[in-house]
Amino acid sequence: MSENSPKLSGESLVVESHPRSREQLIEQAISDYQSPLIGYAVTLLNNIDMARDVVQDTFLRLCRQDLTQVQDHLKPWLFTVCRNRALDVLRKEQRVEELEPHHWQRVAGPGLQPDERMDIQERLAQMRSFLNRLTPNQREVIVLKFQQGLSYQEIHQVTNLSTSNIGFLIHSGLTRLRESLPDDILS
Repeated sequence: MSENSPKLSGESLVVESHPRSREQLIEQAISDYQSPLIGYAVTLLNNIDMARDVVQDTFLRLCRQDLTQVQDHLKPWLFTVCRNRALDVLRKEQRVEELEPHHWQRVAGPGLQPDERMDIQERLAQMRSFLNRLTPNQREVIVLKFQQGLSYQEIHQVTNLSTSNIGFLIHSGLTRLRESLPDDILS
């Protein structure tokens, strides 16, 4: 790593005064966060193509942003911009659909037999249907916490919900999931 390249400082990237530093920071942000942002946007939009467009818009906004203002909280900033853009798209489209099955399906490893793959796909479909029974707020904070690994404070920065409300939504959402999930999924 050259002396003027972006450096990791905790979870934030530090921009130094080198013309390539900005470009490197943006490239690193895309590398680190593109996939998680698409997953999050799909959770909100229920459409992979619209989610990709929203994430592209998020990174375009990052390119126009003064990076010194966001570098210390880049991850929650990206999720906030992504969320706001997705909500704009939802308002424009004025529709809410169930999650698309391909979002939750995972490619089975080469060692799995066809019946094992089918079992995994069936369980993912069941989980998707149970997640869709939660309120949108419960589903969103659970995805941000457990799929995206955000802290309560980062979720607060993304959603503007209080940390106590986030905790309540996670608790009530998980309780609701536990109550509705069959015993074979819980084990």
